[in-house]
Amino acid sequence: MSRRTYAGLNNRKEKKMLLEGKNVVIYGAGGAVGGAVARGFAREGARVFLTGRDSGALDAAAKEIAAAGGVAETAVVDAVDERAVAGHLEAVVAATGGIDVSFNAIGISPRGLQGIPLAELPVENFLLPITTYTRAHFVTAKSAARHMIPRGSGVIMMHTPEPARASMPLVGGMSVGWAAMEALNRALSAEWGRHGVRSVCLRTTGMVETPVIDVVYGLHADALGITRDQFTAAAIDLTHRKRPTTLAELTAVAVFLASDHASAMTGTVANLTGGLIVD
Repeated sequence: MSRRTYAGLNNRKEKKMLLEGKNVVIYGAGGAVGGAVARGFAREGARVFLTGRDSGALDAAAKEIAAAGGVAETAVVDAVDERAVAGHLEAVVAATGGIDVSFNAIGISPRGLQGIPLAELPVENFLLPITTYTRAHFVTAKSAARHMIPRGSGVIMMHTPEPARASMPLVGGMSVGWAAMEALNRALSAEWGRHGVRSVCLRTTGMVETPVIDVVYGLHADALGITRDQFTAAAIDLTHRKRPTTLAELTAVAVFLASDHASAMTGTVANLTGGLIVD
């Protein structure tokens, strides 16, 4: 099923970890967000199952987790492929007894999708992020829930950037796809909350540490006729605290939301936009 990377568990601290004993599956684990969350979950005692389409990136993440004293397994899985997702989860459950958390952190390239006026955007380019994100998140959530509901517990998690809620130009179908994810998050909770399965979303600003945001901001800057640095400064200035969300901040909140300390939180979006969006 997968390639395993183990480290000495004796190196772990004796204090109770927030996710100790939990099995976590992460989709898109080879990316910046998925990798950061995977490392954070592993630090808090979770056994993490890293999936994605790039085996090299997954292996690198697993080795980093192992070097820090965590336990990780990797498998090449495309999150839009229901059969592949279901088969992988069956194997995980057979090996561990159950799944506690499913975190979908997949992303798609913004090239050809952002920085283009809607009136000039091809229909297929508009629809691509909508169909990809909604399909992938429905597939992974549905597959996980089939194992979580019989046990009466579990957490479905996803991540969106601020255009899921804020109206911004030149984002194309991305904003519609992200908004659909947040709507799906609420729908999952409405059906599965009564069975002990929570669904939560984390919403951030664009995270300038990530390679994809460098590309996104470049596309928008080119479309507006300004430099990437100027666009980045303008985006950051929209926040109350005048700085973007960091991967460390996202990871810290993700760990809390995945833990039993957040047992009352479901069907909601954790707003980590630093005041860019106010509730």
